[in-house]
Amino acid sequence: MYSKVHAIFADRKGDVLFTCFGVSHICYILFFIALFFIVHMATSKKSAETKTRTVNAFINIAFAMYILDFFMMPFAYGYIDIEKLPFHACTAMCVMCFLSRRVKFLEKYKIHFALLGLVSNFVYLIYPAGVMWHAVAPVTYRVIQTLSFHGVMTVFGLLALVYEGDGLEWKKCHRNLVVLVGMTIWALIGNILYNGAAGDYSHFFNWFFVVEDPFGLFDKNAASYIMPFLNIALFFAVEMGVYAIYHAVVKLKAKRNG
Repeated sequence: MYSKVHAIFADRKGDVLFTCFGVSHICYILFFIALFFIVHMATSKKSAETKTRTVNAFINIAFAMYILDFFMMPFAYGYIDIEKLPFHACTAMCVMCFLSRRVKFLEKYKIHFALLGLVSNFVYLIYPAGVMWHAVAPVTYRVIQTLSFHGVMTVFGLLALVYEGDGLEWKKCHRNLVVLVGMTIWALIGNILYNGAAGDYSHFFNWFFVVEDPFGLFDKNAASYIMPFLNIALFFAVEMGVYAIYHAVVKLKAKRNG
């Protein structure tokens, strides 16, 4: 039975491979952008309760996809990929966004988790290097699952921003720093615990890019001291840019309605 299921979900090569900004990649991007606009148009005039249910539905779908992936990876890859543990911002924010809608203590951070989730997942959707490196056909489990997960998380983040963006108050922007510092410490813990040799295998993950510079701009020894602080600064700057755009749009709408 295993061999039959594995044959369906395993990586496949072919004349056409998934490439960054290739036709299939652009189709994925356009599909999820279109999905956001379709859902937004269908719900924008609905009640606040309906909008909340819509946002919650997308994070529930993303979380279900994330958990199900751990059960499917043995069929697709022949092993469970440790790198998909929630130490990258994309996966960690999926878990935190899901919990923040159920745990009262985390509720005040839900828009801040959603914002980091939006930024990190959208960046991966635009540049899915982890999928591209495997050089597989576009219609394979690896491509479909990974792009769909990041796409659903992107749609969730955009809907949360549109329907719950009133939580993005300048006086509370320090909460974004709290989330980023927490994410960085969590990623450092993951890298410290899991990086290294185990039997015949050598593991190096660089979760949240806090151990090594992915672009090779810094010396490897120095990068582990620079990247944690640089990551926090860069992500915070991007998030503040989103804040500025959001408030500019709100003011523009107020003037038009005013």
